[in-house]
Amino acid sequence: MPELPELQAHAERLDVAFSGAVLEGFRALTFTALKTVEPSPEAAVGAAVAGVERVGKYLLIRIGTVTFVVHLMQGGRLTPDEKRAARPRGGLARWTFDDGRALLLTEQAKEKRAGIWVVGGEPREQPPLLGLGPDAATLTVEGLHAALDGPSMRLHGFLRDQRRVAGIGRRLANEVCHRARLSPFAATGKLGDEEVEALYRAIGECLADSLAVERARDTMSSSAERPGAVHHRTGEACPVCGDTVHAVAYASYTVNYCPTCQTKGRILADNTTSKFLK
Repeated sequence: MPELPELQAHAERLDVAFSGAVLEGFRALTFTALKTVEPSPEAAVGAAVAGVERVGKYLLIRIGTVTFVVHLMQGGRLTPDEKRAARPRGGLARWTFDDGRALLLTEQAKEKRAGIWVVGGEPREQPPLLGLGPDAATLTVEGLHAALDGPSMRLHGFLRDQRRVAGIGRRLANEVCHRARLSPFAATGKLGDEEVEALYRAIGECLADSLAVERARDTMSSSAERPGAVHHRTGEACPVCGDTVHAVAYASYTVNYCPTCQTKGRILADNTTSKFLK
């Protein structure tokens, strides 16, 4: 799933390309694409794109009095639509502009989960953005302490919980834990001040590294093209210490870690009942 760096760079590209373009029409190509009823997308027709932004793992297209909030989920993409085919492969929705250009939301995954919310007013004060935690890109160390000051949970799960910190997903959670030299299964309620500081630095460094890669591209990267020391590198050598990268596999994702860097050499049980914490 695209995370903060991929979405931030993509929002910047779309903002440059489409800001000022006047919306001619919007069409949902599938029944499930549009998640809201009011306000109508028609309210934006005839207005110019005021900007394209990112909040958490959402893209925001501001047009006139409404904002189109887009979540790509895992297989979704929002890209310029040059062909404007009647039935585009994986097509979910299309924005057309009076200069002849178009934007197309597609999703190639079997389960169509990407979607669009049309909202009026401040998007952050209503679903689906309501309840998001502080954005990882603007997170302060004080904000991180505050986010950690909730129910204790495993660190990897904390980083992926959009209500605690917004914008981080599975890949970055793996990379941040490794960069901070913390076990992905460390209990957040037991982290000391030095460990929180290390976590804060790791979040900033991992975001900066990934953003640099994404901003150098013309299009959003694929999962395999994104940088990483441990994510999806099971069996490979850790670039820091040379130990073998291990994994704890779940039904829908994998937690990767380096035993030497993160768990004091301990190998975590490869199942959901692992009791190693730190």
